[in-house]
Parts: sequence; C-alpha cells; structure tokens
Amino acid sequence: MISVVLATHNEELNLARCLKSVKDLADEIIVVDGESTDNTVKIAKKFNATVISTTNKSNFHINKQMAMDKAKGELVLQLDADEVVDQELKEFIINEHQSRLIKKTKPVNSQPVAWWLKRKNYFLGAFLKKGGQYPDPVIRLYINGFARLPQENVHEQMSVNGELGWADGHLLHYSNPRFKDYLRKFKTYTTFEAKRLQKNNFQPNFINLTQYLFIKPLITFFKLFIRHKGFVDLHRGFIFAFMSALHHPTTFIKLVKLNSAHHP
Repeated sequence: MISVVLATHNEELNLARCLKSVKDLADEIIVVDGESTDNTVKIAKKFNATVISTTNKSNFHINKQMAMDKAKGELVLQLDADEVVDQELKEFIINEHQSRLIKKTKPVNSQPVAWWLKRKNYFLGAFLKKGGQYPDPVIRLYINGFARLPQENVHEQMSVNGELGWADGHLLHYSNPRFKDYLRKFKTYTTFEAKRLQKNNFQPNFINLTQYLFIKPLITFFKLFIRHKGFVDLHRGFIFAFMSALHHPTTFIKLVKLNSAHHP
C-alpha cells in the first residue's frame, strides 16, 4: 500500500495538478487542510482523498506531520500541493513498493528507509538550472515509521531513523509561477523567522544589525548568483538571488517591530 499525504491551505490553483500526477500511484490520499476558504477541500474529495480539517498554523509542518501520522501505507510520499511527480519518479516508487512486497522483510542496515528526491523549481516562467536550486534534494519518500518532521522550521528536512538513498526521477515544483506568489511566501517566511528569533530571545543589537542588514545579504547573494552560478538563469537567477538576500534585512526589521510592539 502506498500513501500520499499533503497539508493544504487555499491551494485550488495547484491541488488538482498535484493529485492527478499520483492518482494511479496512491492507494490512499490524505489531505490535512488548514481552514481553506476556496475550493481546496472540494478538489481533494474529487480525487477520493481523506480530508482532515484543522487550523492553519504558521508552521505548516505541524499539519504535514499530522497527515504523515494518519498514513497506513508501507511507503509514504509526502507532497506539497504545488508539486508534481514525474513519470520516472512514479515508476521508481512503484518498483520499490513491489520489491518490498516480494521480500516482505524489514530493511536491514545497508538498505535505505527513506529517499532524497531531486526537485526542479519553477520560477517566473521556467525551471531554474543553477543558483543552488537544482537538484534541491528533499526527503519526501520513506518507509512508514522511519521518518518524522521536527516541526521547528519552515525549511527543515525530515529526521530519518536509518539509511538514506536517492530516488530516480523528479518532483516538479511550481512554487512561484508569478512574482506575487513569491512575495506572498516571502512575507510568510520572513514573519515566521522573525517570530522564531523573538521566541529564542535573539537581541537586535548593533552587531546583529550589521550581520542581518549587510553581511548576510551580501554572502547570500554571492553564494547563489556567483558561487552556485545563478547567472546562468539570467534575470531569473538575479531576481532569485536578490530576493533571497533580502530575506535577512526583512526578517530583522520585522523582529525590531515585534519587539517594539511587545515593549511599547
């Protein structure tokens, strides 16, 4: 049995494309929905998904883990609604599942219990080739019971109890087809990070101001655009590197505002 699990919030523009790519792969589809106000739940039910309604949390990995906990399959594939499974990856998952059914044994030390999936990221009209955005490996496929999300950060990887392997094929990630999509996520991520820093008593002093307003942005831009050859993606590579660098000062400014509101 193969389980596909997702957490969603207002994903009517993406969800059908995602679920269509796994409808002949999944024995069960579980969608944990965080207070969607569009047609997300209706679309999920069209694909015979089990829908679990909950609150929309700032760290959506909490809802992802909720979906993972409900999975009954021997193999579990965790997806985001803006991702698509290509044919090669689909065949890898099916073959891996069939192989385990034939063996009917638990994985030994040398066998993987989870797999890195290579991901292609769509940004402003094309898939990025460089800038640290390919192959952009993510742990999304695992044997049930061997992986969990720490639920501490929006960009974390799964914690795996065992060996990791590499899957064939790709996830096609349609995260930012329009710039306004990127800006919406930019706002969400920087706000989450500012709140995380405040919770950890991070102090916005002069040294940290210098780090977040100058040093970190310069390092990030250089790393993505020069070291990782983001320039190969031309204007898309420049915009991605520039906006990634802008995360740091934006987060810092939001932290200062949060602290000011907390201590008027």
